[in-house]
Amino acid sequence: MSSDLNQPPAGLHPAFDAAHVPPTPYAGAPVMVLLVDDQTIVAEAIRRALVDEDGLDFHYCPRSDDALATALETRPTVILQDLVMPGTDGLSLVKAYRANPATRDVPIIVLSTQEEPAIKSAAFAAGANDYLVKLPDRIELVARIRYHSRSYMNLLQRDEAYRALRQSQQQLLEANLELRRLTHSDGLTGLSNRRYLDEYLAAEWRRCARERSELSLLMIDVDNFKLYNDTYGHVSGDGVLKQVATTLERCRGQSGDLAARFGGEEFAVVMPATSPGAARLLGEKMRVAVEALRLEHTHSSTGRYVTISIGGASIVPSPGLPTTSLIEAADRALYRAKHDGKNRVEIDAPPAPPAPNVPPGSSGSSFSGGFR
Repeated sequence: MSSDLNQPPAGLHPAFDAAHVPPTPYAGAPVMVLLVDDQTIVAEAIRRALVDEDGLDFHYCPRSDDALATALETRPTVILQDLVMPGTDGLSLVKAYRANPATRDVPIIVLSTQEEPAIKSAAFAAGANDYLVKLPDRIELVARIRYHSRSYMNLLQRDEAYRALRQSQQQLLEANLELRRLTHSDGLTGLSNRRYLDEYLAAEWRRCARERSELSLLMIDVDNFKLYNDTYGHVSGDGVLKQVATTLERCRGQSGDLAARFGGEEFAVVMPATSPGAARLLGEKMRVAVEALRLEHTHSSTGRYVTISIGGASIVPSPGLPTTSLIEAADRALYRAKHDGKNRVEIDAPPAPPAPNVPPGSSGSSFSGGFR
């Protein structure tokens, strides 16, 4: 056991520097008793009562204006607080302990010279945990000190376990998010991969079918890419795909749009609630942005730099049409863009919905046509 019946260290004030505060007690740490009392004879009596107790440290503060700073420095597991001190009353100090985050939960045993119910009630209302008439019986004093210290350290242990659990949960959440990102991402370009593209397109197809809104798709192909690889090598080709992917991601429109790698040198952009005209404008924006990268491709049929061809299609999904119909329509438009000279944007006419069943002998008209 350690004791200090001298004056508290100079320079301690209520606004104690948190950087020099010892760590919070942990479960199994020694019991730390802080006595705040202006009477040294009382301090000596309590010190003698505790001197032979194993695992118990005793600290003494005789001045009320140093009490909070001393508590912040020593981090006690229990505070013995005298109710009557020069310059302030003990209840004000109890309230000050409770108002400070570092001492808010530290058990406080109030020491008084009289067994007065009104004083007891005021002490508990201020935040005290216990009440003893001084000088208390040694056995009772030790029992209450150990009981309150044990409860406090159990509280700290519970809070630490809770913080560790929250941290583990956060780490698990971050790991799951990273795993999900890796599962849905293309390893080379960082865009969504083909698997997630199919999932996203199917989900947006169902949503647009419910809302009767247009769904657009752009299919994008890097022009003369095989020739580029043959000329500059596959490592340089990978670099081109990365830069094209970054450009497509930067150019995509609404937050609900999805840019993905379709396969090889082909990319796709899903655009919910987007008309054919808006799809064409976005495709043209992407085409111009890629050409503006000025990635040298001296043997390209479209000029000196890497270019892309884009085919697009729009449709209002219906239960009678598969999602592949939109992909096929955009692919047809891409074929035309490649066939007609590359480095261009073509938008395909949307497929017609299936004709309704007409009973034999009844008059009916077939429906064909596109969308505005």
